[in-house]
Amino acid sequence: MKTFEQKLHNYAKLAVDKGVNIQPGQTLVIAAPIDAAPFVRRLAEAAYDAGAKHVYPEWADDELTKIKYEKAPEEAFHEFPSWRAESREQLAREGAAFITVKSTDPDLLKGVDPDKIANANNAAGAAMEGFRDYIQADRVSWLVISTPSAGWAKKVFPDEPEDRAIDLLWERIFSAVRADTEDPVQAWDEHNRILRAKVDWLNTKKYKSLHYTAPGTDLEIGLPDGHVWAGGGSTNTSGVSFIPNMPTEEVFTAPHKDFVNGHVTNTKPLNYGGSVIDQFTLHFKDGAVTDMEAGEGEETLRHLINSDEGAARLGEVALVPHSSPISQSGILFFNTLFDENASNHIALGSAYAFCVENGPEMSKEEKEQAGLNTSIIHVDFMIGNENMNIDGILPDGTKEPVFRNGEWAE
Repeated sequence: MKTFEQKLHNYAKLAVDKGVNIQPGQTLVIAAPIDAAPFVRRLAEAAYDAGAKHVYPEWADDELTKIKYEKAPEEAFHEFPSWRAESREQLAREGAAFITVKSTDPDLLKGVDPDKIANANNAAGAAMEGFRDYIQADRVSWLVISTPSAGWAKKVFPDEPEDRAIDLLWERIFSAVRADTEDPVQAWDEHNRILRAKVDWLNTKKYKSLHYTAPGTDLEIGLPDGHVWAGGGSTNTSGVSFIPNMPTEEVFTAPHKDFVNGHVTNTKPLNYGGSVIDQFTLHFKDGAVTDMEAGEGEETLRHLINSDEGAARLGEVALVPHSSPISQSGILFFNTLFDENASNHIALGSAYAFCVENGPEMSKEEKEQAGLNTSIIHVDFMIGNENMNIDGILPDGTKEPVFRNGEWAE
């Protein structure tokens, strides 16, 4: 059995070598909470060992974030420092790789005025549009991972003492990213092979739409002509392979922004900007949300959907079997990176350009014409469970089973 230190070492190596796949002479940018500093140092060591030229950390602190929401004047939430956006874009232009470490307490901003959260998110989203284009077109290598924080760990394991909750969450993370296996690299290569087989199968189908049915859900999602399924590893425009998310259990593509009709109900809570949204149903007509209701966080959900014109439309459709390892763990993580890999999910907001043929080379207008949604947000939420059926509808109207009772039909 591997020790904690061995698993931690494996995790850092996986993130650097398989995640962003650092190249000799490359710069690595790591955005992380200050609580994750010991792990960020391991990432830096692994990056320099792999030949990185620079490692630039960008620190955040949950407590400072909360203090700002409690103390700062209203106008502060309408602004975002231009130097941060400009520095990100410059680093992306120069070919840097980017790792984001997430560990926010899901209840960090509980009780905070939703207007402040919405205004701050909108300001950041607008300012970071240029950098977001690099990410969503896979023009650079990027990776999202997580490490435990006290607040997050106690949310996942509320009956455990804080230290024990953190230890348990570390073990769940190690398992989810395969850092506890005998050969983590081989484990990821095999996992990517399985995901790639599903991607290849779906790309041969060229479905016109997908029809989802489950308790609380009856939704048809149109797919653009020339849509491309992706999953597991990706390749940036320099030809370097990378894995954007660890863990990942999904295959995904872009929906057509104008062809979504019906209603859909979430099956797991959505942690958005330090607030929890749950027990919600969205109603769609001709691609856009026309109505909604939520048992928790409805005002935050409304702000989210009103972020801009594209926020009320879909930018991603992702397939994950109910038998995925994260689902079978029985753990509700209150962290989208993990919970989305336990469930079929969709995303409000912007689409990934590489999910249509020649998408990364398209102008913004061409993407719109192809059916790709644009927005300052991209927010995944979980809709799948063991009762979900999905039919693929071919161009001639023929229906084929894709999912039955939460599992791949094939």
